[in-house]
Amino acid sequence: MSEQHGVGPAQAHAWERRADAALGIAASAILFCMMTLTFVDVVLRYVFNRPLRGAFEVTELMLLVLIFAGLPLVTHAGEHVTMDLIDRWLGARARNALTRLMEALSATLMFALTWFMWLKAQRIAGYGDTTDVLRIAVGPFVYFMVAMILLSGLLHLVRAFAAAPR
Repeated sequence: MSEQHGVGPAQAHAWERRADAALGIAASAILFCMMTLTFVDVVLRYVFNRPLRGAFEVTELMLLVLIFAGLPLVTHAGEHVTMDLIDRWLGARARNALTRLMEALSATLMFALTWFMWLKAQRIAGYGDTTDVLRIAVGPFVYFMVAMILLSGLLHLVRAFAAAPR
C-alpha cells in the first residue's frame, strides 16, 4: 500500500494482524475441539466401554482443515522451511534473484498441485464419497484443500514479483 492513498505502513499491516489473530483463534478453537473430542472418546472408550461414534472421522476432517488453512498463512509469513546452503556465497542481488526464482517455482508447483487436486475433488464429489461411519461428504473438504493450495500459490506469485522479497 502506498502513502498517496492515505494508508501508511502501520495501517497496511493492520488487516494482516487482525487476520492472523482471527485465524489463530480459529486454529486454537479447532485444536481445542480436537483435544476435547479425543479426551471424551478415550474416557467413553476405556471407562464406559462406549466409544464416541465417528470421533476418528471428525478428528481427521478437523486436522485436514487445520493443516490446509495454515498453508497460506505460512506462505504469507514466509515461514516455510528453507535451506540456505548457497545464500552465504551470493551477493544481495543474486540472493534477491534466487528468492524470486524460488517463489515463482513454488507458485508454479502450487498451481500444478491445485489443478491435480481440482480433478481429484471433481471425481470425489461426483462419486458422492462420504466418511464411513457418519457419512459426512468428503467433496467439500477436498475443494477446501484446492482453495487453500491455490491461495498459497497466489501468495507465492505475489512474493515473487513484490517490490522487495521478505
